[in-house]
Amino acid sequence: MAEDIVNNANEVLSFRLGGEEYAISILKVQEIRGYDAVTRIASAPEYLKGVINLRGIIVPIVDMRIKFRVGEATYDAFTVVIVLNINGHTIGMVVDSVSDVVTLTPDQIKPAPDLGTSVATEYLQGLGTVGERMLILLDIDRLLGSEEMGLLAAARNAA
Repeated sequence: MAEDIVNNANEVLSFRLGGEEYAISILKVQEIRGYDAVTRIASAPEYLKGVINLRGIIVPIVDMRIKFRVGEATYDAFTVVIVLNINGHTIGMVVDSVSDVVTLTPDQIKPAPDLGTSVATEYLQGLGTVGERMLILLDIDRLLGSEEMGLLAAARNAA
């Protein structure tokens, strides 16, 4: 649920994209893997790197760095794929690195201002503060389930 992070003290997985730190509900994370080669899909958007076969499940892989236009997408030892379960579908999300799991309380979460960031405000749940760190809280269900991304439809068709 999108409200998971905002309404309860919840654990979030923090990760880096470019110079920013983002976070998603840990409840959406199925596993974290190193980046492996993917099978490209013809005519797919640039941010859809392709698909992988994960224990018999075809998983679309989205490079969030390309999607959010946050610097050059390089693939190194720190590049990881966060495998997510979104509305019963498995989707992989490429990020620069995973930081840690953080517990946020409601008083640590502020509404997301409309700053013209690379992420549309409708996909943000707010900003979490942990000491000096600022985490951009993504509504990952809404983002990856959006018609623009078309990933859930792609996952249904691939199955």
